[in-house]
Amino acid sequence: MTPISADLAGRTYLVTGASSGIGAATALALGQAGANVALAARRSAASEILAGEIEAAGGKALVLRMDVEIESEVQAAVAATVARFGRLDGAFNNAGRLGVAAPLHEIDTVDFEAVMRTNVSGVFWSLKYEIAAMLASGGGAIVNNASLVAQVAFPGLSPYTASKHAVLGLTRTAALEYYKQGIRINAVCPGPVETSMAAQGFGSIENLHVATLEYPAGCVGQPREIARPVLFLLSDAASYISGQGLMIDGGYTVQ
Repeated sequence: MTPISADLAGRTYLVTGASSGIGAATALALGQAGANVALAARRSAASEILAGEIEAAGGKALVLRMDVEIESEVQAAVAATVARFGRLDGAFNNAGRLGVAAPLHEIDTVDFEAVMRTNVSGVFWSLKYEIAAMLASGGGAIVNNASLVAQVAFPGLSPYTASKHAVLGLTRTAALEYYKQGIRINAVCPGPVETSMAAQGFGSIENLHVATLEYPAGCVGQPREIARPVLFLLSDAASYISGQGLMIDGGYTVQ
């Protein structure tokens, strides 16, 4: 019987939006588990610092300057990862954009399209090239970062909410298409987590902390609390799980 563990040593993973927040926490956790980690993000300087931390923890890191809004850069990042490490075993498609918070009729089309290009097209392109690489090497596992708003809605966030519902739809459809070919695809749906993007959405980090006092957990989530479930879903311990959107929301949606 296969031991229940999240042993990722020697495997290769690509993380988008890896330079900060949940992406950085997950990339570091992968490195600490002994994995090879490709850090794909727009901010190379922050990624270089993170790469040093991963190497110090026993993993191997590759820094890739990539914008998920540009298909050719996504394709090149996957190709560079395979060229460096020989294969791709998994990915965490984390890069995202919050966008403008406003009533729907006040949102400019350009702002709506920017959110959809990052959050939907970026995930689509990531899946497209990651899946192709995994089919070539015998399978793998992918986790997409959706959101609490992939399952519920909040006023003033119509583009972001629509985009995250779409991420969950992509996750479920791709899971059906590739499970029998050895590729599992899931999503995580975090509630408010202490990141710069969440602080932007709530107006400030202080507002974020105050708002989550009313959650069952009574506090804001931390990036590492999302990273741990991502590693589980990427590991063989989750071998019978695919097409799911795992709520990690401090109990918000069961109220």
